[in-house]
Amino acid sequence: MQALNDYVAQKNYWNSLFQSAPLDLSNAQDRKTIAQSIDSELSPENLTCDGELPASQVRARYKQLNTVAKQLVKLDPTVTQFMYEFG
Repeated sequence: MQALNDYVAQKNYWNSLFQSAPLDLSNAQDRKTIAQSIDSELSPENLTCDGELPASQVRARYKQLNTVAKQLVKLDPTVTQFMYEFG
């Protein structure tokens, strides 16, 4: 679950900069918010930074986000709103 915890910590860091409430994995609504965030980051335009990233960085981001998504689904199988397939 380390990748998921790291992802949430990163999101909470950014949330703190914008004075938003922190995300909590024990909260069902926050888990849905995290799933939506992962889903958004897996969209092709976001994953590739509109084609600006080299393929190696895109693959690394894809792998990291898929790991986070799998860990989130393992924690909460009801979170099923991923539009982009992860293997």
